[in-house]
Amino acid sequence: MDIQKLVEEVLQKLNLDKSLVEKFKKDPIGTVKGLLASVNLNTEQLNAIVEAVKGKLNLEDAAGQATGFLAKLKRLFGGK
Repeated sequence: MDIQKLVEEVLQKLNLDKSLVEKFKKDPIGTVKGLLASVNLNTEQLNAIVEAVKGKLNLEDAAGQATGFLAKLKRLFGGK
C-alpha cells in the first residue's frame, strides 16, 4: 500500500473543501477514515497518514503566513 499516495489523496480532498480541514483539525483520525473509507487501513497506517497530512497542512499554513508577512513588510516600505 502506498501511504504517500493516500496522503496526497487526503490532501486533495481537504483542499477542495475547507470545512473538511476544520473537521480534520478536530478529529483527524475520524476524518481520514471517512475520506479513505474504501481503503482497509490498520491503526499504524492510519496514524502515519494523519501525521503526514498534519505536517503538510502545517507547512501550507506556514507558507501562507510567511506570504502575508512579506506583503505587510513590503507595504511598510512603500511597496504595493
